[in-house]
Amino acid sequence: MTALIDFQMAYEGDAGIAASIPEPQVLQKWADTVFLLLDLFDQEFTARFVGDDESRNLNHQYRGKDKPTNVLSFPFESPPEIEMPLLGDLVICAPVICREAAEQGKTVENHYAHMIVHGILHLLGYDHIDDAEAQEMEALEIRILAELGIDDPYQDD
Repeated sequence: MTALIDFQMAYEGDAGIAASIPEPQVLQKWADTVFLLLDLFDQEFTARFVGDDESRNLNHQYRGKDKPTNVLSFPFESPPEIEMPLLGDLVICAPVICREAAEQGKTVENHYAHMIVHGILHLLGYDHIDDAEAQEMEALEIRILAELGIDDPYQDD
């Protein structure tokens, strides 16, 4: 259940936004909770915190969307004959997280927690392309966040 996290701070910008980025030990707690509930052990991923430009460029290059986004997930696919605990990379856009938290009336920390959980689930193969997948993924997110003491991010206030 231990998460091995490569923490990358690539955000350079507003000091308030930079200060809101979770510390590695906080990310560790969130990821360990995901892995505990899914009965996974010693999984590794990168969490890279970036600004709008890097997020927009990656979102455009890989998803065809010319705007920054909250989190991008890049699952690692090892050759079938090689077993590796490397899940992949998360690219988290700090300014987008802060803007969305304000727009949605959530704390920035809780929104980061949600986006990290969401991103890890993507790395594990969960998706929300169709309604059934979305319901399964959202239910799992709600359960994990509840374990962290965070309210359902999908509830209407």
